[in-house]
Amino acid sequence: MDDKGSVGKISVSSDSVSTLNSEDFVLVSRLGDETPSSTNNGSDDEKTGLKVISQEGVSFKIVGNGSEQQLQKELEDVLMEPSLADARPAALVNAGDLALPPTTASPVAPDTDPLSGQPPKVEMVLPVQTAQESELNERSYRGGESSSDGSPGSPIPDDDSVVFSQLTYLGCASVNAPRSEGEALRMMSILRGQCQLPLDVTLSVPGVSEGTVRLLDPNNSTEIANYPIYKILFCVRGHDGTPESDCFAFTESHYNAEIFRIHVFRCQIQEAVSRILYSFATAFRRSAKKAAVACQQSAPLTPDSDLFIFTVSLEIKEDDGKGTFSAVAKDKDKQTFKLRAGMDKKIVIYIQQTSNKELAIERCFGLLLSPGKNVKNSDMHLLDLESMGKSSDGKSYIITGSWTPSTPQFQAVNEETPKDKFMYMTTAVDLVITEVEEPVRFLLETRVRVCSPNDRLFWPFSKRSHTETFYLKLRQMERKERKSPSSDTLYEVVSLESETERAKRKTTASPGILSGGVPSPPEDDEEEDNDEPLLSGSGDVSKECAEKILETWGDLLSKWHMNLCVRPRQLPTLVRSGIPEALRGEVWQLLSGCHNNDHQVEEYRTLITKESPQDSAITRDINRTFPAHDYFKDTGGDGQDSLYKICKAYSVYDEEIGYCQGQSFLAAVLLLHMPEEQAFSVLVKIMFDYGLRDLFKQNFEDLHCKFFQLERLMQECIPDLYNHFLNVGLEAHMYASQWFLTLFTAKFPLYMVFHIIDLLLCEGISVIFNVALALLKTSKDDLIQTDFEGALKFFRVPVPKRYRSEENAKKLMELACSMKISQKKLKKFEKEYNTIREQQEQQEAPIERYERENRRLQEANMRLEQENDDLAHELVSSKIALRKDLDNAEEKADALNKELLLTKQKLVDSEDEKRRLEEESAQLKEMCRRELDKSESEIKKNGSIIGEYKQICSQLSDRLEKQQAANRGELEKIRAKVEGCDKCSALFNKEGRVRVAATAAPPGGGEETDEEKEGLKNQLREMELELAQTKLQLVEAECKIQDLEHHLGLALNEVQAAKKTWFNRTLSSIKTVTGTQGKETT
Repeated sequence: MDDKGSVGKISVSSDSVSTLNSEDFVLVSRLGDETPSSTNNGSDDEKTGLKVISQEGVSFKIVGNGSEQQLQKELEDVLMEPSLADARPAALVNAGDLALPPTTASPVAPDTDPLSGQPPKVEMVLPVQTAQESELNERSYRGGESSSDGSPGSPIPDDDSVVFSQLTYLGCASVNAPRSEGEALRMMSILRGQCQLPLDVTLSVPGVSEGTVRLLDPNNSTEIANYPIYKILFCVRGHDGTPESDCFAFTESHYNAEIFRIHVFRCQIQEAVSRILYSFATAFRRSAKKAAVACQQSAPLTPDSDLFIFTVSLEIKEDDGKGTFSAVAKDKDKQTFKLRAGMDKKIVIYIQQTSNKELAIERCFGLLLSPGKNVKNSDMHLLDLESMGKSSDGKSYIITGSWTPSTPQFQAVNEETPKDKFMYMTTAVDLVITEVEEPVRFLLETRVRVCSPNDRLFWPFSKRSHTETFYLKLRQMERKERKSPSSDTLYEVVSLESETERAKRKTTASPGILSGGVPSPPEDDEEEDNDEPLLSGSGDVSKECAEKILETWGDLLSKWHMNLCVRPRQLPTLVRSGIPEALRGEVWQLLSGCHNNDHQVEEYRTLITKESPQDSAITRDINRTFPAHDYFKDTGGDGQDSLYKICKAYSVYDEEIGYCQGQSFLAAVLLLHMPEEQAFSVLVKIMFDYGLRDLFKQNFEDLHCKFFQLERLMQECIPDLYNHFLNVGLEAHMYASQWFLTLFTAKFPLYMVFHIIDLLLCEGISVIFNVALALLKTSKDDLIQTDFEGALKFFRVPVPKRYRSEENAKKLMELACSMKISQKKLKKFEKEYNTIREQQEQQEAPIERYERENRRLQEANMRLEQENDDLAHELVSSKIALRKDLDNAEEKADALNKELLLTKQKLVDSEDEKRRLEEESAQLKEMCRRELDKSESEIKKNGSIIGEYKQICSQLSDRLEKQQAANRGELEKIRAKVEGCDKCSALFNKEGRVRVAATAAPPGGGEETDEEKEGLKNQLREMELELAQTKLQLVEAECKIQDLEHHLGLALNEVQAAKKTWFNRTLSSIKTVTGTQGKETT
């Protein structure tokens, strides 16, 4: 059967059952042997303890896993009012106490510490109800069933109830966290160990949600006590392998108050514990028939029904690492929560009734969460409920629960979501309303995106909760329809519908679809925002300016540069009218005192070379800064590169604050007017000297003070708008966070932004109040007509767009400058804020304050320990690195020493070689000197021979010329004589040759002439022979010179091979001299 299968399953994996509402239940699984409190809020586990009051009124404590002061404080918070305590039977003790028979409590002496000595024996008995009280409860819970047929203590049987026997009742005690498994198990362990007088009982568990759990006497079946199912909140069993494995317990809401009690039982048959938990789970279910009827009831109003409208807002908070939880940001479209993986979170639900008579919410029946959309009730997972109460104005209820994403059931919303993707998450809150018969569930579906845990998300920026409107239709019940005539329930639920469901239903019922047309795809459940906000960096600022204004500013700057320590008197007046765009960079530096900042420029150049721990957050925000401006819109461009450097440098420079979202907008404004080094200097001045960084310190304490001052200024200057914001629940931090933290640079047009920075640098950060009041005044008429969501949307979209016009921006700034906000008044408001804070701290219980301070110090200690561990790890790493470097250096030194020894040996060898070569060189020099001397002597000898030969040749030439001249003269004489003689002229022609026909000359004269010619010829041959011999001697001398030059070249080659530069120069000089002399000789 199904029941058997379910029992088997539960007995293996289920340890607890918690009620959600009348429709379904949740089985909380146990993973291995993990500590039960690991999934609960730690504060719940620290608040366990019992207080016992003896008959004489002396109290002593049984402290659980917490301090005595914590236990005392927590028990004081849950004590019942005296009027209720007086009305209880004598057998019962206060809700925070163990029930003790008057005769068993041992008194404690007034001067004795109850914890120092032996603790008294505590005997716990079942709180037995009187017959009248049992009958009254039965009539109240069963609604008209008569109990007069039986005896006053006789049970009224349920048709489908399951009865369990062989049980022992161990006792009851009050608890502060009724759904905390850890606290329930701890109380179970304490009661099991302290119980000395157990009571055998029989337990009757109903099978429907309208039934009652009964405790019966096993001997006569007399009813001892009863507990309606709808008041039972949580069931749990002991863990396997522990002494409590045969025990189970359930918690119940006591007397319709915020007091919860836990009842602990022990089973003699251990296997029956799983079956009992299954029976409770079945009782927590809502009957299917009744659920179907409730869902099918129609929307039209009947004459006897009423409509109640509720506004429910969801806010998600994350651990910011500073001991507090801050609201998460949203993406630009304002529709997706931006979560970080692995961070502990809190869910905060704000519930406000906006129409009809006010219904009182008695308690929160459960806070549930599940990944996905349109999830089943069985897929919802219960969160630990931390607190529930009314807001400060008493108009709304605030419910807070803790959420640990690391648990397996929330794994889907603890993994990083791909870029540009999102997922859905469903949150539900179950409420018990005093005058409504059954619990009411408000279901919220929202989109989320999970990013890296290293991303730093700045909470006031883009903060927005998800809000949904619900229409609860109730029908007033007749007296005879009520379960009990004395019951407080006046209404039953007809229907519950959200605004989104209404819109979808209207779309589905449109005429086009009813007539058979093709239906359009369903729209997203989130409210669509068609109005796009103004992009940051929008608007053009002209550098044109009237010549007269420029002359005025030029004269002022000339005087100012003469004495930079004193501002000119007319400066504030000119600044209120706006600094000319062409002069803004220079004037901003002068106003901020950065005219001489060489040291900071050098520091900036050093800072940009260091690593920033917030590099990923800076890189992510750069692309979202001034996307509408040409200088910053290009990814990886010069603008984004300079902006990245400034933000990175400041995050390293200011280690306490680091980089926060919003700083990039201010840095971008400065970059548009000056180089990045000067922009960084002005940014540092604004953060430190103008007090902007104080807004980020101490959990934004100074920022909250600024919000209080703004609201007080609104109360004085714009009281009607202030009252309207109070009525709709709109607080200053919801719309003014960006104004203070980014100095209006994030959303407003650049013309207005630049003018605000002008005033800020001239008059200080209090200018923000002037601009904020001016914005509120000019928008008052529109804001008064809006509700909560409308006002937030108006601040986000229409307000920035209204001042795109330069004329509108000028009017706004004129109005802001005309407002007089004295520093005295701001100081007064600051004192009021500090006084209120002090009063709140004084009203807060000392133990809670000390606990909070202790937690804060523990977290600071953990951070310091983590830093210490990091530094120790870094020190060890540095030592290891230094040891490694030292070893490497020693190895390198050894290698260098070996190389040095080899080099010294080579040097000795080289010196020996040098000595040998010097000796050879000396010998070669001597040889060359001898050869040179010999060559010089031969050259001189040849030179003298050549000189003599030249002299002889010259003499011979002269003799030859003279002889030829004499011969020519004689020939002329002979020719003249021959021509003068008739006979001779006949024998010789004009050329002096003998004619053929002529007769032979006389023998004697011809012979003389031939002999003379022969003599001349012989003499000429001798001279030619002598000349040939002289030439031969000259050729021989040249050959010897060539041989010497050849020997000299060989010597030079040997010297070059030995690479002796000094010897090379010597041989070169010898060669030069020899060559020169040879040429001269030639």
